[in-house]
Amino acid sequence: MTLERPKVLVIEDEPHIRQFLRISLSSQGFQIIEADTGQAGIRALVTSEKSAITGVDLVLLDLGLPDMDGQQVLDEIRCQSEVPIIVVSVRGNETEKVRALDNGANDYVTKPFGIQELLARIRALLRRKELNTTPHRYHYGNLTVDVPAHVVTLNDHIIHLTPKEFSVLTLLISHAGRVVTQTHLLRDIWGPTHQEDTHYLRIVVSKLRQKLGDNPQSPSLLQTEQGIGYRLCVDLDRKEHQQ
Repeated sequence: MTLERPKVLVIEDEPHIRQFLRISLSSQGFQIIEADTGQAGIRALVTSEKSAITGVDLVLLDLGLPDMDGQQVLDEIRCQSEVPIIVVSVRGNETEKVRALDNGANDYVTKPFGIQELLARIRALLRRKELNTTPHRYHYGNLTVDVPAHVVTLNDHIIHLTPKEFSVLTLLISHAGRVVTQTHLLRDIWGPTHQEDTHYLRIVVSKLRQKLGDNPQSPSLLQTEQGIGYRLCVDLDRKEHQQ
């Protein structure tokens, strides 16, 4: 079983930049939709959200488009969707950045840019979107996970998790009942340069099982799909975080 790959809409009129983004993002497991004008980008977003099982997960938007200014594209997208948007533009002045962010952009990257920095910003926005679209508090038997507070309790006792342990647990929670591949976990939590470092993941999962009282010889909570990844085998009760 595999997870749906995140879908990124690239609205960019420069062919060489589109090619660079297509190659770079595809190699990291993203699906790419390309548009070379503002109107084409807006149509692609609307079409994807109407016809696909899952719509666009994130937009990379250039401001210097041939048919309309990127700020106008940003306005029109925001009238229709809350999809995360990263502006990627040669316009580096503070006024342009503030305007884009005020108009609803989630982040702003100035050209030329490093692909690792851009990937980190994409991952951060997708993680934030994932947590914002799921309930904040989860219950399974005597286990409670409060995502915003970063608090995990078992039998009413706080379980102290490291940041990596908590990240692995919350990512598995967000896909409860489904297999999350090793590559997905390593890429999103450790970064793309650690996608082959499966021993990091094994150590964290082993410690998680120990702390959560999940029998490592016959785990019922965090199950291993041999050679593929891990599955959180729970039917979670979801509750909104209490303020």
